[in-house]
Amino acid sequence: MISKDTIDRIFNTARIEEVVGDFVPLKKRGVNLLGLCPFHNEKTPSFNVNPVRNIYKCFGCGKGGNAVNFIMEHEQYSYPEALRYLAKKYNIEIEESLPDPKEELMRDEKESLFVINTFAQKTFSESLFDTEEGRSIGLSYFKERGFTEDTIRKFQLGYSLNEWSAFTDLALKNGYKEEFLEKTGLMIINDAGKKYDRFRGRVMFPIHNLSGRVIGFGGRVLKKDEKSAKYVNSPESEIYHKSQSLYGIYFAKKAIVQRDTCYLVEGYTDVISLHQSGIENVVASSGTSLTVEHIRLIGRYTKNITVLYDGDAAGIKASIRGIDLILEEGLNVKVVLFPDGDDPDSYSRKHSHSELLDFVNTHARDFVMFKTSLLLDEVKNDPVRKAGLIRDVVETIARIPDPIIRSMYLKQSSAMMDIDENLLITELNKIRRQALKKEMPANDIEELLPEILVTHKQQAEDLSTEIQERNIIRLLFNFGNHELHFYEDVENPDRPGHMETKDIVVKVSRYIVDEIAHDDLVFENKLYDLILQSYTRLVTEQNEIDPQVFLNSEDPQVSELTVELLSPRYFLSENWEVMHKIIVPVEEVVLKDAVEKAVFHLKNKKVLKMIDDNQKKIKAAHETGSDYTELMEMEKKLQNVKMEISKVLGIDILK
Repeated sequence: MISKDTIDRIFNTARIEEVVGDFVPLKKRGVNLLGLCPFHNEKTPSFNVNPVRNIYKCFGCGKGGNAVNFIMEHEQYSYPEALRYLAKKYNIEIEESLPDPKEELMRDEKESLFVINTFAQKTFSESLFDTEEGRSIGLSYFKERGFTEDTIRKFQLGYSLNEWSAFTDLALKNGYKEEFLEKTGLMIINDAGKKYDRFRGRVMFPIHNLSGRVIGFGGRVLKKDEKSAKYVNSPESEIYHKSQSLYGIYFAKKAIVQRDTCYLVEGYTDVISLHQSGIENVVASSGTSLTVEHIRLIGRYTKNITVLYDGDAAGIKASIRGIDLILEEGLNVKVVLFPDGDDPDSYSRKHSHSELLDFVNTHARDFVMFKTSLLLDEVKNDPVRKAGLIRDVVETIARIPDPIIRSMYLKQSSAMMDIDENLLITELNKIRRQALKKEMPANDIEELLPEILVTHKQQAEDLSTEIQERNIIRLLFNFGNHELHFYEDVENPDRPGHMETKDIVVKVSRYIVDEIAHDDLVFENKLYDLILQSYTRLVTEQNEIDPQVFLNSEDPQVSELTVELLSPRYFLSENWEVMHKIIVPVEEVVLKDAVEKAVFHLKNKKVLKMIDDNQKKIKAAHETGSDYTELMEMEKKLQNVKMEISKVLGIDILK
């Protein structure tokens, strides 16, 4: 484990302009440097490097961070790997420290699983290329599928010998522990205590995590055996979770970001064939149905998914539920249906890259419309079945979080199914009310009209403190060490009866922390609250706080947010003052007012939420005939506090 002193030395030494400059041509733009972003395709440079703050930020794709973050993202390194890269670049000797024994044990166990999987992958690859059985069975199979040797080696494909314990024996001989061989699923121990290989006689598809490490395997049997499953996958382990793992994501993620879309296919060979054809932004679920975790993983890189289907109608119907989940997560979904007898693998082998890409682009259909037409073909003129179809389609539309998109789909579906749009709206509202009742206690729910539902949602959003919390963190990062001057009239100790003005100097950090602590305010956003708590601890320990502490955080969310809040996208032109004589006060000039209002805007939102909660209790008590005297007293107090806050802010606060 790299020592903290070494990590600090790396962060203090590494210059962002030098690190980025090794990969991206940069041009000077004022005090900053500008270049084309290496993480997405762009023609106009939006990639900014700030040497003063030692950070980078792309205003096109949103990526940003420090030197370590850049190397992790660009080279797909883990955090320790990125540190070692920079240490080597700057000739910094790495000192190792002793970690907590429990943490070290957990880390070592997890690392052992990775090490064994790496050994297994290399063994299977060697068996594929260096043994007669591997070449005649495994390699010939891959070449029949049209895979080149470069592709086979890129995806680290292999072959497991058709012997009961060939791999297990080799692993044990090389000192690997039974415990970890069993946990990875590479070895099975039966009730009689016999040890044997899980994947014997199968071609092997290693499954990689986001950093490219092998976390599991998929094995395909080649001989016809009714007793053997066609595909066998690694079992769940500390490092492999089927519901969270996408096959090919390591090789695809860069292309997904660049092309702003992800192709979703069914099998391993589909992924590999499309890659070989030049379409690299493609993944597959690893031997399991599509899950919410899969969808959210894709959503980190793009909001656009295109599902590639073969012509099997039964297979399409079985996967429709998974696509409904995609819509529910707010992603855009299109569907491409390949001709009968073809799947993405076979079609890509028959056609050139341009032909394949042209087919996908021209045959991509919106999923809701695709599902509607698919089901319409089934129901024909049967009115009962058509009624079921209507409910099915509307249930899909109801999953979409954006009301504008829902409205557009309702209009299109109405035209396709030849049914009154108002009828579809009524059915959708019914479905959404039922879903709402499941989420909330029955006694808190009334039969709400669609307009009321929309209003309720807007009110809930208005009471959120997200914006206020973010602004406070921004002020702490940018102005935490600045001083605020408060003037107070006090009696002169040397001249009794005479008043004088006393200048009380308080740092922004101390003012904000004390004000929040005084009223026991808690941030709703977990990330903002985490940063606030860390900042509060630093305020008690240090006179000045360097935002670099948060920039250099091992938590990527903390680091990314810090970059975001330290990187203003727009700068005021000097021409405003020089040529047009328009003087716009910068935030430093009005800092005291900005900080005070930021804190009190937060307090205002908190009070409004308390009022809202209290009024709900009053309403409930009134309806049930309960005594609500105390609640009314609380209402008066809260309204008074609200008025006091309004005086500070200098506005009339309306709920």
